[in-house]
Amino acid sequence: MLGISISARYVERFKVITAGICALILTVGLARFAYTPMLPIMHDEAGLSDLAAGWLATFNYAGYMMGALIAATMKALSRKFLLYRFGLIIAVITTLAMGLTDNLVLWASLRFIAGISSTAGLLLASGLVLNWLIRERYRPDLGVHFMGLGLGIIVSGLAIAIMTHDVTWDKQWIFLGIFGLIFFIPAWFWMPAPKPLDIDNISYEQRPIARQWLILLILAYFCGGFGYVISATFIVAILEKLPILTGHGGMVWVIVGLAAVPSSFLWDKVARPLGKVGALVLAYGLEIISFILPVVSDNVILNLASAILYGGTFVGIVSLTLSLIGQYFPENPAKAMARLTLSYGVAQITAPVMAGYIAETTGNYHGALIITAIIMGIGVGLLLRLKKQQTHVLQPVTAVS
Repeated sequence: MLGISISARYVERFKVITAGICALILTVGLARFAYTPMLPIMHDEAGLSDLAAGWLATFNYAGYMMGALIAATMKALSRKFLLYRFGLIIAVITTLAMGLTDNLVLWASLRFIAGISSTAGLLLASGLVLNWLIRERYRPDLGVHFMGLGLGIIVSGLAIAIMTHDVTWDKQWIFLGIFGLIFFIPAWFWMPAPKPLDIDNISYEQRPIARQWLILLILAYFCGGFGYVISATFIVAILEKLPILTGHGGMVWVIVGLAAVPSSFLWDKVARPLGKVGALVLAYGLEIISFILPVVSDNVILNLASAILYGGTFVGIVSLTLSLIGQYFPENPAKAMARLTLSYGVAQITAPVMAGYIAETTGNYHGALIITAIIMGIGVGLLLRLKKQQTHVLQPVTAVS
């Protein structure tokens, strides 16, 4: 009987983690990230300009920020669960609907709503999974959950690479929306409704978070958001300008995803000896290198190394930061994550427009990449200061397994 009980426990854990991964693949990998490899295709077939591409990305991230604001103001876990399920539905609809129009205003509206749906995977699913892990006394790490980001990139990249030469841009969007139903089903049925935690039975020492520590984390995450969004939006367009990679944007995006999949839980392992903040410093530094490589060289190997470095770091930055703040607020991690994510969202709104204007003016993204590297460097400085403040915050949740 004990063996059956343990087996059922691990089956349930598998289903919860899989639900979270599928939510990320659907709401972020397809509803959000598919835009990156679709961008050069829409540029060629639908007449989308660099400036318009930047604005569409900004509307998407504005929607994400709106979703984060909604999540941050919600206290009831039951309402967060309903918002999570609503996000799954609109992820499918908005992805499919991108292929039903060529109107720029409607595209902007759809990208905005799709951005709201991204909250379901990145924030709400993360919080729901973390809530369940803590409640069931598992180690409160989100590395495996965030593997869904890399898998989402691979799924969207492969799907678009397969369709690129035989299917028009509009039908590609429609197919992606229908394809999303595969991930909708486990994300809907396998994610359990959250329950309030019995904090008295969870080991953590309650001390007030130092205000300066929290501000430093918010500002550092803003810098991380700036770095994330530039490559997430434009990396395929940047690398497709190299003659040997022209027309192979989908496969470039797959390479990013292949680097991202193992990175999520590898960064958890890096964080054990270095601490989460120390691991974040290393991740920021490697991501800075990924921005500099396309600026200093047109070498294909170095540019692909840039894509690999980006894929191998951005998921770790999100995972480490959200699990860090979530551990300090075990009773309602999604709310704490949402508040932190607002700074990330501000960066995601401003950065694509900046990059779009620079690309339109100069004909390349070098200026945007240099500015992004500088801002990420500022983020490293903020994280180093944050590390000195670490002793002034409450001790995080501990787990038995």
